[in-house]
Amino acid sequence: MALYFLKLGTWGFGGPVALVGYMHRDLVENKKWISEEEYKEGLALAQLAPGPLAAQLGIYMGFVHYSFWGATLAGLAFVLPSFIMVVLLGMAYKVYSGLPGMQAVFYGVGAAVIGIIVISAYRLTVKSVSSLNLAAIRSKWLLWIFYIAGVVVTVVTEQENVLLFVACGLVYMVVKAPPGWMKRPTVIPSVLLGIGFWEYKGKTLEEMGWFFLKAGTFVFGSGLAIVPFLHGGVVNEFGWLNEHQFVDSVAVAMVSPGPVVITVAFIGYLVAGFPGACVAALATFLPCYIFTVAFAPSFKKIAKNNSIKAFVDGITAVVIGALVGAVIVIGMRSITDIPTALIALFSMLALIYIKKIKEPHLILASAIIGIIIKTIL
Repeated sequence: MALYFLKLGTWGFGGPVALVGYMHRDLVENKKWISEEEYKEGLALAQLAPGPLAAQLGIYMGFVHYSFWGATLAGLAFVLPSFIMVVLLGMAYKVYSGLPGMQAVFYGVGAAVIGIIVISAYRLTVKSVSSLNLAAIRSKWLLWIFYIAGVVVTVVTEQENVLLFVACGLVYMVVKAPPGWMKRPTVIPSVLLGIGFWEYKGKTLEEMGWFFLKAGTFVFGSGLAIVPFLHGGVVNEFGWLNEHQFVDSVAVAMVSPGPVVITVAFIGYLVAGFPGACVAALATFLPCYIFTVAFAPSFKKIAKNNSIKAFVDGITAVVIGALVGAVIVIGMRSITDIPTALIALFSMLALIYIKKIKEPHLILASAIIGIIIKTIL
């Protein structure tokens, strides 16, 4: 099991949707290590929980037959290859980012990333909020209000508000599936809610630890759903990276195999060297690991709780709205001329109309286009 996830983390390109598909094909259909029912239960838990979808499903797959040690080894094996890769890319980025060649590469790559995120945001919207026909919008009108609120707040403040996410989740839970104690007014509940390899500062590591721990705890949804939260903290609140460095970080995550959320390790490396990469990755993935291991044994009961489902639906809607808002903010700063606008548009059209094309292919093509444009100009 550990060897399988080591291979998947090394060669598994395509983002969370592709990765969960690979797990079903390999573990359920081919190897028959996991039953269809166990896979569906794991996928449901991963969708209900905060944190990266594919990593959570991998941890659950390890837990099914091998309990704590299976979950631990599967999770580490899945994340480790992409972690090593982005740290090496971070080392190269720190050394060569000022050179014209590297700047030309990311000139094209940064624009392509905007196009990829736009399509991902659209797909997440249709999948998690509702389709764009009038009847579906009417039936999910409250989720659309949360979605629009996420867009507006993110664009206006240029950062994401965790309290807004939680508030939307609670409101939707109360409206759609209030817990039992809310239906009994006589009961008053008590609710308690250079290369820079070793260059870092103690305070920075502490700040990073808390920030990425919040990212792993409060962000629901797969892959790019964490991008707006990271953008608000890394760029706007703490100023650890500038806009272009942040877009480059997302691009690196798309080029590398394994979970897209591994971009946190690249960000951590740029901010505080190898210790920063370790702290960022550990803090981001730890909540989903703890959540999965803690709730996996009793998940069949939890999955049927309508209040929990409604809470997660509310949070998911506003988080996806925040992702769209982040796309607008980043796009206004990254699409600086006609060539970058055309690269972004090409990326979107390619993902829509060319079924076999994958994100890493677009990133590579955009890097080549960027070099050609910068060489000519």
